[in-house]
Amino acid sequence: MAAKIRKGDRVQVLTGKDKGKRGEVLSVLPEANRAVVQGVNMVKRHTKPQGMNQPGGIQEKEASIDLSNLALIDPKSDKPTRVGFRVDGDKKVRVAKASGEVIA
Repeated sequence: MAAKIRKGDRVQVLTGKDKGKRGEVLSVLPEANRAVVQGVNMVKRHTKPQGMNQPGGIQEKEASIDLSNLALIDPKSDKPTRVGFRVDGDKKVRVAKASGEVIA
């Protein structure tokens, strides 16, 4: 099945502690049905020093979030929308349900 949300897409969080936040998808984990979004679902990790170049301490990083809690941002209206598919010629393309705009 084709992915509705891909790396590089702008998305908005629909539920949870980060509801309403927007960010860019950094990576998608299709086998776990999750994605990592920039600036969303930040967690703190306690790390040991790694050699001379990386100090130890508490570092913040993005954790994955379930794809069901994300909505793609419509490129035309700049609002969250569902994603559909359409065949243009011999290509299958993603389409914003709200506006019908093709998503690059």
